Amino acid sequence: MKNDSSLKVGSNEMELVDFRIFKQEDGEVYEGIYGVNVAKVREIIRVPVLTELPGVPEFIEGIFDLRGVVIPVVNLARWMGVTVPEDAEKNARVIIAEFNNILIGFIVHEARRIRRINWKDIEPAAFISNSDGIDGSKITGVTRIEDDAVLLILDLETVVQDLGLYKPNVGDIPKEIDSFSGLVLLLDDSSTARKIVKEAVEKMGFDVIEASDGQDGLERLDELYAMYEDNIAKHLKLIISDVEMPLMDGFHFAANVKEDGRFKNIPIVFNSSISDHFSEIRGKDAGAEAYLVKFDANLFYGEVARVVRAHMK
Repeated sequence: MKNDSSLKVGSNEMELVDFRIFKQEDGEVYEGIYGVNVAKVREIIRVPVLTELPGVPEFIEGIFDLRGVVIPVVNLARWMGVTVPEDAEKNARVIIAEFNNILIGFIVHEARRIRRINWKDIEPAAFISNSDGIDGSKITGVTRIEDDAVLLILDLETVVQDLGLYKPNVGDIPKEIDSFSGLVLLLDDSSTARKIVKEAVEKMGFDVIEASDGQDGLERLDELYAMYEDNIAKHLKLIISDVEMPLMDGFHFAANVKEDGRFKNIPIVFNSSISDHFSEIRGKDAGAEAYLVKFDANLFYGEVARVVRAHMK
């Protein structure tokens, strides 16, 4: 699946693959409406013949070979723990997704369409305690579509962590990297991701100011400018931002920063689970000095050090 190049940098829009999961409860069939960022979708295929694996969680249907790459396949309905109707999988598809440089397939009951949605229309999902068998921590955002229906954006990275395929570790700082000082503004809507990156950045000697999305990040910048005024660049050495965030995404945030004379010289590094080349290009177009895929500790330390040193000259 190719990304739509008409999505302009700074537009604060994203494209979602709209897919459905059906569940049966008290004799009634309910349709769950979900989405995943197109930037994370390689392709959508019919359910292939799968090889079962012993000793794995029951929501792993098996593995298959996709053009020389062995891919695990997760049954999303089982992962959610929902009871499905008998004919729910008659139109089933597998969404092949890539994030954190990992390929994984997800069985869904129907793949409907691609939707273009503005991030400002996506609300954080922190208020959701349990929805359609999923706790709120596995939902990255919520948005309304036609007929006042609600679409939930799933945190599919959680599945990868459940499988043990992705275990981020900040590790030790390479000996050749000197200790730094000053402030780093860190944007990520995931408190878990912020904790990991904050630990790594603090190991480098920085103090960290956290923000949960782009809008929050701009507010933190205004607060810092009120403190330091035109000397802000002497104190704020770097901005590290996620890409996928409700209300205002990382690209739109970066475009705002680079258009603001107060902050345009502060370097930005994107740190995202989206590992497609198009997003890396969009990141550079938005004015970032580097685009990193979560979370390679050695690469992270090296690139952060390189960017900060370059702007200290």
